[in-house]
Amino acid sequence: MTRIRFPRGPALAALTALAALSAAISYAQPPAGGGSRAGTMQRPAQPANLPSEPTAVALPTLSAEVTEPGPMFDSAPSHAKGLGPDAFDYVTREYFASGTADGKPYTTRVVVRMPSDASRFSGLVLAESMHSSGAAHAFEFTAVYTMDSGHAAVEILTTSPAQFVAFNAERYADLKIEDGQANDILAQVGALVKSPDGPLGAAVRKMVLAGTSMSSGTLFNYLPAHAVYRTPDMQHIYDGYLPTSTGATPAEVDVPMIQMPTMHEVEGNVTRRQDDDEPGRQFRLYEVSGIGHVDSRDNVRLLPNPCTRPLSIFPVQAYMAVGLHHLFRWVDEGIVPPRAERILVDRDAHNDGSMMALDEHGNPLGGIRNPYVDVPTAKYAPVNTAREPVIDNPSEYVAANGLQGAQIMCRLSAYQEPFPPAQLRELYGDKQTYMRQFEERLDELEREGWSLPVYRELIVADAARVEF
Repeated sequence: MTRIRFPRGPALAALTALAALSAAISYAQPPAGGGSRAGTMQRPAQPANLPSEPTAVALPTLSAEVTEPGPMFDSAPSHAKGLGPDAFDYVTREYFASGTADGKPYTTRVVVRMPSDASRFSGLVLAESMHSSGAAHAFEFTAVYTMDSGHAAVEILTTSPAQFVAFNAERYADLKIEDGQANDILAQVGALVKSPDGPLGAAVRKMVLAGTSMSSGTLFNYLPAHAVYRTPDMQHIYDGYLPTSTGATPAEVDVPMIQMPTMHEVEGNVTRRQDDDEPGRQFRLYEVSGIGHVDSRDNVRLLPNPCTRPLSIFPVQAYMAVGLHHLFRWVDEGIVPPRAERILVDRDAHNDGSMMALDEHGNPLGGIRNPYVDVPTAKYAPVNTAREPVIDNPSEYVAANGLQGAQIMCRLSAYQEPFPPAQLRELYGDKQTYMRQFEERLDELEREGWSLPVYRELIVADAARVEF
C-alpha cells in the first residue's frame, strides 16, 4: 500500500480543526453537578430529522472493491515496528457506499481490515468514523490486539472528502458528503456491515463504535440516533461504544460504553460520570496513568521528533486495547469489566507543574496502573511543544505543513524525561533487579486484566532497553 501523503490545504485545515476541538473537549468547563443521576450530563442536541420511535434504516448500495486508479489513501500508516497488517496476514479493502442521508445523496468511503482467511474472523467488529485529519486512530491504537484476536476493523468516512480528492482526484472524484449527514451515514453503513450482503462477507456477531478525540465527538453526536436507528431486523446497529482521548460527558445509552480520557483531558476537565452496571447505564471510565492524547511512539507524523522534549514511548496501543478488550467481552459474553481508580487531581499546578497529583517520580497517582509508572525509569507528562525553527529532514507531514503542523502534533503528544543512570541505580541497584520487579508487576497486571498478554513481548522489550 502506498504511504499516505500530507498535502497542504484540506489536510492541515482538518488537523487545525482537530486541535481546536481537542482543546474544547479537553479543557472546557464541565457541567455543574456532573453525575449521571443528577440529570446534568451534557447531551448532544437531538437532530431534528430523527424518527420519534425505533426505525429500520435503509441499507446503502455497496460498490465492488475499489482497487484503482492509482494509490489508495492510507489512513492507518502508524503501527508498532514489525506488527502491521502483514505480520497478522490481514488485508485492507476499500469500498464506496451510496445512499441518502439527511434528505440528500451521499457517496462515502468504507475501509475494511480483516484476516485474509475469512475463517479466522472472530465475528466482532471495531467500527469508527474516520478522524478528519485522515487517520483511523481507533484501529491504529488497538491494532495488535484487534488483529491477533481475528477481529475486523471498519472505517467509515463521515467528513468532507476534500483531502481524498487532493490525494487522488481520479480515484475519489465520486465521493460526496455534506454537513448533517454523519449520523445517517454511520447508521446505514453500520447496518450494512452487519447484513449478509455487507463488505465483510461473513457473519457479524457484535459491533462497537469507537472514536478518538474529534471522532469521539462524532460518536457522541451519534448517540441520539442510536436510540432510534435499527438494522432491517430491528436490532441495535452498534452494540457498544468506545470514545477515547476525550473528557466530554456522553449521553446514556442502552448498551455498554467504556470511555478512555488521557492525561491531556485529566489535566483540564474530565467527565464526572460514574461507573454503572445497571441496564441502560452500563458505563466504565478508564484513565490510564501515563497515556497521552495521541500515540507519539509510532505516529509517522512525529517521526523524527519535531518537538522540544523526547517523545513519550509509552505504548498507547497496549493500554487503549485494554478498554476494547473489556468492551468486547461485555457486549459479546456479558462479562462485566473491572472498575478502575481515577487519576488523582490536586488542581494545583504550582506545586509540581501539573493539575494532576503526581508521585515522587513525577508520574500521575491513581488511574489504571502499568509497569511504566509503577516501576518507572522516566516521567511521562503532557504537553510537548514544537522546536523552532522546524527540524531538518522532518516527517512528510511536518515537511508539508511546516511549523503549524509541528505545533499541533507536539501539543497533542506526551513527552518523557528519562531518569539518569545514577537515579536508576539508587532505585533498583542493578538492571537485573529492575527487570525482575518490572516483570513481577506486569504479571500482576495481566492477572488483574489491566495488561494484555499479546503486548507482553513489546512491553518487556522496552524494559530491556533501559540502560543503567
